[in-house]
Amino acid sequence: MSGFLIILLVAAIYVVLYQVSRSSELIASIQGEEKFDKKRNKILAWSMLVVFAAFMIGIVACHNYMMPLMAPEAASDYGVEYDSMFVVTLVITGIVFFVTQALLFWFAYKYQRKDDRKAFFFSHSNKLEMIWTTVPAVAMAVLVAIGLKNWFTVTSEAPKNKMQIEIVGKQFNWISRYPGKDGVLGKKKYTLINDKDNVLGQDWTDKTNLDDIVIPTGEIRLIKGKPVELIIGSRDVIHDVGLSHFRVKMDAVPGITTTIWFTPIITTAEMKQKTGNENFVYELSCDQMCGKGHYSMRAIVIVETQEEHDAWMAKQQSYYAQNHPEAVPAANPGAETTQPVVDSSKKITMK
Repeated sequence: MSGFLIILLVAAIYVVLYQVSRSSELIASIQGEEKFDKKRNKILAWSMLVVFAAFMIGIVACHNYMMPLMAPEAASDYGVEYDSMFVVTLVITGIVFFVTQALLFWFAYKYQRKDDRKAFFFSHSNKLEMIWTTVPAVAMAVLVAIGLKNWFTVTSEAPKNKMQIEIVGKQFNWISRYPGKDGVLGKKKYTLINDKDNVLGQDWTDKTNLDDIVIPTGEIRLIKGKPVELIIGSRDVIHDVGLSHFRVKMDAVPGITTTIWFTPIITTAEMKQKTGNENFVYELSCDQMCGKGHYSMRAIVIVETQEEHDAWMAKQQSYYAQNHPEAVPAANPGAETTQPVVDSSKKITMK
């Protein structure tokens, strides 16, 4: 219904504009073309100032009340740097925008056509061209340099005290994997992928796989103040790990492993208080159109304290134990899991 009303409104505006133009033609024919043209030229010149003022008021109103330019507070150290870059860019381009637009509308008013003034023809100036080419180029180079510095930081080697989480995208959900007590993610082979009991293709002949924790729903648990390295991949097509609250975005490419790291600085509970929204959640989204089920590629991200994370990890069962209960000693759940006998050369069709 709202779409239909918008169409009617647009149609009504066109009708009004058409009637105004017709009225102008009739007035011109009555008053005389030259006299009416001078009068219209003066009105249009003043209207330029009115339109400029309306535009500026509209920009301020949209930013403050309707559509704020800034996203919610960044929840990572990288996000703080990202927002700083955004503010610097916004200030520089905002000043340039205001100055150029103010001059544009002022010139339209100041140099309106008058009988006692003749237009000055100006064809070329090397000096002016050097100025309006060099100044923007230098400004852009500085902004790009700042951006590259932060990009190289977030894609560099993560600190030694990092936690690692593997995130794998597939049509149409995320799968996350955490290392177990050994702190090491086991090896994988794409030929071992099976949606029934091996969604990531873990090689069970590798002992480091036996305590890995896999979350098929893609839920991510981060620790406040601890660097986290995301090891990103895809099982089928190109996806994209989008963590907007942390200002992080990285492609998930089939056959290629990409990495990115950052440090969360605000827990989920703290962000709920900051936003005043008890239902607030951090979200992992797919920022790359990946098929008809793209909309469903969402997962929850929880930022918690070290104690809360340790308590959660203690309750988790390894993915191997979930799918091979016969290999886990029932009488002593804490005992070391026996290594299974697996033919790693066996081909398993990827689904």
